[in-house]
Amino acid sequence: MKTLTLLRHAKSGWDDLVSRDFDRPLNPKGQRAAAMMGRHLRKLQLSFDHIVASPAQRVVETLDHVARGYGSMPPPAWDQRLYLASTASLLDVIHDLPADREQILLAGHNPGLEELILSLVPTGSALRDEVEIKFPTASLAQLQFAGDWQAIRPGDAELAFFVRPRDLDPSLGPDTP
Repeated sequence: MKTLTLLRHAKSGWDDLVSRDFDRPLNPKGQRAAAMMGRHLRKLQLSFDHIVASPAQRVVETLDHVARGYGSMPPPAWDQRLYLASTASLLDVIHDLPADREQILLAGHNPGLEELILSLVPTGSALRDEVEIKFPTASLAQLQFAGDWQAIRPGDAELAFFVRPRDLDPSLGPDTP
């Protein structure tokens, strides 16, 4: 069984003066949330044999903080296609994943990640309904597939879990510093 864990980058800083969206760093709340999600992944005893991620600064920093909370993780394969990717582009990346890898962590951006989940997971699940409301920054969702990466199509996934930072620490929810 193939397992794809999706991670949206943590909350980024809009106050930093950067010339490009691509270069926006995490804010302190985002740093805390990313490290906590790393600790949560460790608590769940999840391991990854491949990580693919957007090279945007906020994703790079998110993975750095997740790794600090988690412990040792494989180095990411940076893929420019993931930067602000559409569902179709994300599916292209998934179809290109190494066939011999079973446990993948994919880190990127919304709205693409949320739309990907809604496309791959059939309707009728309470977890999917929660994702449809919102897939907030630093959220994790794990999808499971019976087939090979290259064969994945809409409706093929089972949503194993969906966790938001506020589910683990209410201070990381909306409208809090």
